[in-house]
Amino acid sequence: MEPAAESWRYPPLRALLALAWPVVLARAAQSVVGFADAALVAPLGPDALAATANGSMNALAVFMLPTGIVFIVQSFSAQFFGAGDTASLRRYAWYGLLVALLAELAALAAIPLVPWVLARSDYTPEVQSLMAGFLVVRLAGVGAAVGTEALGNWFAGQNNTHVALVASLVVMALNVPLAWALIHGGLGLPALGVQGAALASTLATWAGFLVAALAFARAPRALPTGRLRLQELLRFVRYGLPNGLNWFVEFAAFLVFVDVVFARLGTPALAALMAVLQLNSLAFMPAFGVASAGAIQVGNALGAGAPDAVPALVRRTTLVAVAWMVLVGVGYGAAPSALLALFAKGDGALELATVGVRLLWVSIAWQLSDALSVVLSEALRAAGDTAWPMAARIALSWVFFVPAAWWTARAGGGPVAVLLWVVVYITLLAGLLYARFRRGAWRTMDLRGA
Repeated sequence: MEPAAESWRYPPLRALLALAWPVVLARAAQSVVGFADAALVAPLGPDALAATANGSMNALAVFMLPTGIVFIVQSFSAQFFGAGDTASLRRYAWYGLLVALLAELAALAAIPLVPWVLARSDYTPEVQSLMAGFLVVRLAGVGAAVGTEALGNWFAGQNNTHVALVASLVVMALNVPLAWALIHGGLGLPALGVQGAALASTLATWAGFLVAALAFARAPRALPTGRLRLQELLRFVRYGLPNGLNWFVEFAAFLVFVDVVFARLGTPALAALMAVLQLNSLAFMPAFGVASAGAIQVGNALGAGAPDAVPALVRRTTLVAVAWMVLVGVGYGAAPSALLALFAKGDGALELATVGVRLLWVSIAWQLSDALSVVLSEALRAAGDTAWPMAARIALSWVFFVPAAWWTARAGGGPVAVLLWVVVYITLLAGLLYARFRRGAWRTMDLRGA
């Protein structure tokens, strides 16, 4: 046990909540951006809604790999902070910013390929055209989104979750009114429709990054001690890349589920699914925030040499996340039609609402498993156990989930039957992650190379 363990104390519940509420609000603010974009575009019709919601998901797929990589900054930051090693702590934010720069350059280089890729999808020509315009603009904000995550997680590992909150609130505060103005033509700005939603999001994302960058520039631990080290960068990539792939392969599978499998069921069903997913994002992001706060405490405990405290920390985090998901399920069940009415506008509104209510009921079924899987996944990531969960997700999502859903849709299954495979997938994933955590391989991980 490291000397730091002698001074480490098991944090009370209020410490978890104090860490969690800024993370919860930050993730909720991010969800509000997508929710508002979809709601503001909905009056333009199902094609515009499908293009905006799916465009956001496709953009998020591009963001996902580098964002998952830099999320490991939190693991390093938390463990070094718990160990009292501020000299090593300083350098890891810079490794995250380097990944953000590379992600921005790669996204800009990929922009000319967007129309070519979409031309090979099953979307209608109208949705393809609208989505292409959305993605070309939205990809310009990749570096800002990744950089904000890197800096926010660097601060979070040091028990400061307020920087990410302020950055997210700035993004939300700018995005919502700017999206309204650019989508429908207000405040003297042109009405750009779907492309206006993308432009608002990109501008707001860069503003959020500037807020995080200013906080980082003023931080006493911002300047690295000595030169950046290749060995540390390779260690960063060694643990960060599997975490990024963890996120990317699962999200890519889900994207195929939406773009290929669910797209076969028609635009009304696809638009209904997008509306349900926007509602679910409001539920998932706060649960993810709680899980992330719990992971910070796990990292601090491991850095301080107190691994025996980790199971109790994970149990408590799970209870909080599950309690939230139960409340969300009750809310869905109490007023499903009212919630879907936010999106059921314009042509095809009745069909969207009818299908959407059934899909919303199905989504309640995966809430508890989703809470368990995200808490366990974050706890394993905090310890540096990122490769095994990646392999589990690849096997479950690509070998089982996507083929099963595709076969169901091809065999004539309706939207509910196809969506039930999401429930099965998340439940199985939660079970595998639980078994991995109970096995205790995370106890042997040496994230810091100590």
